[in-house]
Amino acid sequence: MIGQTLSGRYRIEAFIGEGATAIVYRAVDLRLQRPVAVKILLPHVSETTRKRFEREAHAAARLNHPNIMAIYDFAEDNGTEYLVVELIEGRPLYEFIPADPELVIEVGYQICVALEYAHQIGLIHRDIKPANINLTADNQIKLMDFGLAIPKQGDQKRLTASGTIIGTPAYLSPEQAQGLPLDPRTDIYSLGIVLYEMVTGLLPFDADDVGTILLQQVKKPPEPPSKHTPNMPKALEEVILKALQKKPSQRFQSAKEMGDALYDIKRGFTSSSSESIHSARQTESEEAKELRLVLADDHVLTRQSLAYFLDDLEGITVVGQASNGDEAFELVGELHPNVLLLDLNMPGTNGLVILPKIRKAYPDVKVLVLTGREENSLIMNALRAGAHGYILKTSSENELEQAVRDVASGRLVLGQGVAESLVGGMVNPVSQSNEVLDAIQKDILTLVAAGLSDSDIAHHIGMPEADMQATLMQAIDALGVSSRTDAALVALRSGLISIDDVQRL
Repeated sequence: MIGQTLSGRYRIEAFIGEGATAIVYRAVDLRLQRPVAVKILLPHVSETTRKRFEREAHAAARLNHPNIMAIYDFAEDNGTEYLVVELIEGRPLYEFIPADPELVIEVGYQICVALEYAHQIGLIHRDIKPANINLTADNQIKLMDFGLAIPKQGDQKRLTASGTIIGTPAYLSPEQAQGLPLDPRTDIYSLGIVLYEMVTGLLPFDADDVGTILLQQVKKPPEPPSKHTPNMPKALEEVILKALQKKPSQRFQSAKEMGDALYDIKRGFTSSSSESIHSARQTESEEAKELRLVLADDHVLTRQSLAYFLDDLEGITVVGQASNGDEAFELVGELHPNVLLLDLNMPGTNGLVILPKIRKAYPDVKVLVLTGREENSLIMNALRAGAHGYILKTSSENELEQAVRDVASGRLVLGQGVAESLVGGMVNPVSQSNEVLDAIQKDILTLVAAGLSDSDIAHHIGMPEADMQATLMQAIDALGVSSRTDAALVALRSGLISIDDVQRL
């Protein structure tokens, strides 16, 4: 097989491994010039296995997440069925068992992120176990093998005959062991077993025959993992034991809920570890260089993806995550970040409501607004409320990093999406700043940015309202925009007016 090319596109280069139903090779996608893994179905496998193989392709193809192995293609070449997947340069999780609690927490958290995504898409994995989890050199997990995945809704009997047990016995949930209908909480139970095994090196339920293991899954309470690992964090033990509750209603009710619990432990673990490292190894000047950031966004996948990216950047540490404005306020007071990255649109207390309260209570904290909408009035309201800038969720990673660093250093940040398009045909507006507007026009736009009406602006500067409006229109025309709000944003971005002056009014 090595040296052959499948479908004129995938050149087989090296053997990776072999299982009961398939052989995996390293290959090159000749069309896209990228390395891939090719999973070739062995001949003479059962029709059930063939259907599972195809189901894995269709299930995983719906998923696009950094913690889930990507599926690129499913095809046949002269009777050979194969699956083309992401080539993962890592090792199976079972090679890391037993593991330090810090790694257990990190792995558990990342798996929860992946599962929450899959569950939101509508898939239940059903086969969470160390062999289906890969860990890369930089401690990123990749969840694999969606061959047993089923939809959350619909007739599950179409995939599994009533009473049939599907999965790996040592990692089955009680409802799987009994052949009952499943929901996402079955994956939470299986993850609890994985974490138990990671922290202790032992399975919570084990026996010489499958029947006994299944009975234990249904009836036997697990021994506390601290019995085998006395020095493990108490909070981690509580998470594991809650995940292993026999009744689904007594477990975490979602992967997000479990992930949040693990993240809280991770944050405390990191804080205590960081304090120890700082006191032992870092000077005060080194500590001062760290940029501490709190991230507030109600969408867990957006929030966690941003947190992963920002926390990996040199000199930036994400010290907390919040899902609404009230949580953001509490975390800012508790953690004293340099920067708060704040989503404006959140349920409950949204970013626009909590922003002035945060600025009043914690004036030293810089606030960078995160928004998915190019809505000038919303952005202007945030700037009036004390934000030090905004950035669109569609911005690139480089733009996000630069915005965070600029805000931390005291510079105003106006995202590339809205204001950039408003500038339109202006050639280097900053360089023309002394020529585009006169002093009275700048004063008027400062008052516009502060939210004053035309009549209030006219009264403030001592000018008849009609004359003020004519002067404002001249400023709007000079900046090449069509509204007073757009003109104020362009003036802010170009340095024609100062955000400090706006916020003082």
